[in-house]
Amino acid sequence: MGERDKDLQMARKGRTAGVVIAATMLIWMAAQWLGGQMGWPVRFVFLFDLAAIAALIWALVVTYQIWRLRQNNQR
Repeated sequence: MGERDKDLQMARKGRTAGVVIAATMLIWMAAQWLGGQMGWPVRFVFLFDLAAIAALIWALVVTYQIWRLRQNNQR
């Protein structure tokens, strides 16, 4: 795999992580607002919290992978 391919792979992963973070926060805020407006039980709204945490952990793992790829490319 060439240097350009690795750079494209890192850029793609970075964009994906950024989109996941932004979409997660928007959906989570909308779910919190909607849950309050519609009187959803706390248990149900808590599921959105857990889903948001899972998505953010996934984005953190992808960001770590990007960081490791950059560290290996600099050597």
